[in-house]
Amino acid sequence: MLDVLVAGGGYVGLSLAVAIKKAAPHLAVEVVDGAPEHVWQKDERASAIVAAARNLLDVLGVWNEIAPEAEPIRRMVITDSRTADPVRPVFLTFEGAGSGDDGQPFAHMVPNRAMTGSLLRQAESLGVAVRWATSAEGFSTGQHATAIRLSDGSERQARLLVACDGVRSKLRDMAGIKTVRFDYGQSGIVTTVEHERPHDGTAEEHFLPAGPFATLPLTGNRSSLVWTERTDDARRLVESDDLVFEEELERRFGHKLGGLKVVGGRRAFPLGLTLARAFVAPRFALAGDAAHGIHPISGQGLNLGFKDVAALAETIVEADRLGLDIGAISVLERYETWRRFDTVRMGITTDVLNRLFSNDATPLRVLRDVGLGVVDRLPGLKSFFIRQAEGTSGGGHPRMLVGQPI
Repeated sequence: MLDVLVAGGGYVGLSLAVAIKKAAPHLAVEVVDGAPEHVWQKDERASAIVAAARNLLDVLGVWNEIAPEAEPIRRMVITDSRTADPVRPVFLTFEGAGSGDDGQPFAHMVPNRAMTGSLLRQAESLGVAVRWATSAEGFSTGQHATAIRLSDGSERQARLLVACDGVRSKLRDMAGIKTVRFDYGQSGIVTTVEHERPHDGTAEEHFLPAGPFATLPLTGNRSSLVWTERTDDARRLVESDDLVFEEELERRFGHKLGGLKVVGGRRAFPLGLTLARAFVAPRFALAGDAAHGIHPISGQGLNLGFKDVAALAETIVEADRLGLDIGAISVLERYETWRRFDTVRMGITTDVLNRLFSNDATPLRVLRDVGLGVVDRLPGLKSFFIRQAEGTSGGGHPRMLVGQPI
């Protein structure tokens, strides 16, 4: 019988399996995912990894392998304008140094392929079984174990089933866990561009009427884009020919880095807010996007998932060390208590920011621009926001988020 079966082989599922197995090698952990085995190698996206998530990846033994492909964010610039405005005034800047003494920036941009590949290799080296093209199709919970039905017709018995199967989680629905859900009517276009001049590690977020347009630095003269548009417009842009797409892109990106060339595929993802009303049930837990899906306006979606990993892995391992049943609801409730407030707070924050900044009403534009200007002139307040962004402010964090093993 398995101790933990993780449904979902993305970064959250793999890092959870690695974290448990690294801290408690005797526990039997397996990961299943319905995607083909090498599909992750086609992922051209990159993700912002804040300091707390970097600490976790370091504890898991994968950061040193990822680091050569990671680009530090040395500076963050925020502007607010209309697409046609000839000048985009800068209202707020953050220097990229984190609050720690190690001189590390508060965030890095990491190619998803590098992160997934490194986590996979570490999982396999620790003895975690990873099964591709095999999804969890259903489960029934018993007193001592959960029977999980897999898509290949087999069945697994596990003391705990963890659903990391995305924002449209089937397992969450099967567990009877309800969600709070809003559709923003927006989609995020994701692509990679190459430019003539170096970005110097600068990330920019332009608040435009349709939504934020973020340019995030990658290694070399490349940037990752997260471009928010109304859903119909996003679909039209993604389906348009290269000339139209690049012309619309240049209107938003500008010419400060010289000529642009799209070097990656382009895809659009619907944006909304999804918050699970519960994170746990008997012998069942949610983590990552299955527990929460938020707007990318703050770049915190994946980092929330890594916080889930740190809290859930520590909950499981410590319960096992105490001889407790790792699937008991009384054990899992500690994880839920640890993560619910932070998740709801971030969901509300991104919702308010999106509604405030994806709006062209003149009174709101004046209000938000004054607010950004006030923050820019108060170093203490800027430092507070940096600490919040890097995920290390305050106390009571799971050990891995501050760089300590479980």
